[in-house]
Amino acid sequence: METAILGGGCFWCTEAVFLDVKGVAKVVSGYAGGAEPDPTYEQVCAGATGHAEVVQIEFDPAVIDYHDLLEIFFTIHDPTTLNRQGNDIGTQYRSVVYHLSPQQQAVARKVMAEMAVVWDAPIVTELAPAPTFYPAEAYHQDYFSHHPLQSYCAFVVAPKLAKLRAMHANRVK
Repeated sequence: METAILGGGCFWCTEAVFLDVKGVAKVVSGYAGGAEPDPTYEQVCAGATGHAEVVQIEFDPAVIDYHDLLEIFFTIHDPTTLNRQGNDIGTQYRSVVYHLSPQQQAVARKVMAEMAVVWDAPIVTELAPAPTFYPAEAYHQDYFSHHPLQSYCAFVVAPKLAKLRAMHANRVK
């Protein structure tokens, strides 16, 4: 198994998408990239910790490789908006790829270059070495499956899942 750490705005969206991908064994919502140790959701939402909402993905590279994970990542969120995804605004919602090895860094650069031709604006996704990952509170884990009718889930998360299923049908569980 390998690990990836990605931030594409609200972690509920990113988590729900990757839980639906073949070869993904586990997805944990959390925080990374800031200075505050063991931050809380409230602290991160306030925007003062420097952390981004991210997911830590455990995946089987024999089923789905890192390149393909990143390809999905760059199609299910907008990597061209700085510190923003839809109505979620602030550095905590930034687009970020935290690499865990030089190989992941090289693959991320390659995918970002490939995806640059897909988007009408420049990709502003941060690419940085993986910092300490802090799991989010238990009530954030697997949030969409527990709250599918909650308004944010219905209007923001569900369309991202539909987009995954439409664009990457061969990669869905």
